Amino acid sequence: MPGTRGKRRTPLLVAALGALVVVTACGTGGGGGGDGQGDGRTIRIGYQAFPSGDLIVKEKGLLEKALPDRTIKWIKFDSGASINTAFVAGSVDLAAIGSSPVARGLSEPLNIPYQVTWVLDVAGDNEALVARDGASVDGVADLAGRKVATPFSSTSHYSLLAALDKAGVDASEVDLLDLEPQDIVAAWSRGDIDAAYVWLPTLDELGKTGKTLLSSRELAAAGRPTLDLGVASTAFIDKQPEVIAAWRKAQAQALDLIHDDPPAAAEAVGKQLGISPEDAAAQLEQGIFLKPAEQADDKWLGRPGKVGNLAENLHSAAEFLAGQKQIPAAPELSELEKAVYVEGLSDAVSG
Repeated sequence: MPGTRGKRRTPLLVAALGALVVVTACGTGGGGGGDGQGDGRTIRIGYQAFPSGDLIVKEKGLLEKALPDRTIKWIKFDSGASINTAFVAGSVDLAAIGSSPVARGLSEPLNIPYQVTWVLDVAGDNEALVARDGASVDGVADLAGRKVATPFSSTSHYSLLAALDKAGVDASEVDLLDLEPQDIVAAWSRGDIDAAYVWLPTLDELGKTGKTLLSSRELAAAGRPTLDLGVASTAFIDKQPEVIAAWRKAQAQALDLIHDDPPAAAEAVGKQLGISPEDAAAQLEQGIFLKPAEQADDKWLGRPGKVGNLAENLHSAAEFLAGQKQIPAAPELSELEKAVYVEGLSDAVSG
């Protein structure tokens, strides 16, 4: 299992733990009373404000209805990096997080003991690289010597590095800035940055005064796909597998709503994002959402005895991050296969 690898306290892990002080002090990563385990009856879920079935589960209280004897605590995070930090501290049980930060979290030096339980979406046009109007940036190759912002350790950061690599631009030639989505909007409006790689709904805001250079859909076609995943602490899975089953069924309901009743899905997502149903519908259309049964396909999570290609996706991401010197080395594929939790998946997505 992922948690069986060594836990050397390298500088990066120390930095992550130090960052947790900031995260919890700001009220975006707390929960669990600091004991790292929770009380067993409270389920601590990390979520992010991007259009997905996860927001439908939250808005409609699907998990609360399925588990009336539990307390569901939703904790908002701004990026995958802060979610990884919370998992290191044991302050969340489940979370929505991008595939690139998952690949990083499963690698040295973090070695976070969590497992992938669900594919929330495949990034399409809902994540993209945009250049600010007036910045005289017409293509990715023009970013050399420019200021480009993205939340570090996120899928957008991974995609930005992949876009630069594809265009033959060394990342060291670009002034990369680590900014959370809300800070990107502020820097953009002041003219402090020339471009940014970020996701919805921030992407829509930047698009009003900028132009798209490249989307994650295009990078996926070029062999660098990114996904938003549901992950859970291995210890939590071992102790409460029934909660994972209920969570998966709730997520399956949300995916069904996205496919079968788009207006209802958009209304729920719009309420969570504080935007109109029309805007939420447009944002949902930019993502790629699986049908529930597809979760157990060989292309995605797979099934017991045959883990799907998601493990290969994580391995490819880890190898790329290692090549970019973002992590020391990629884990073995066999280790990443152990980090994909497929037990009970078929039951959760059938019918």
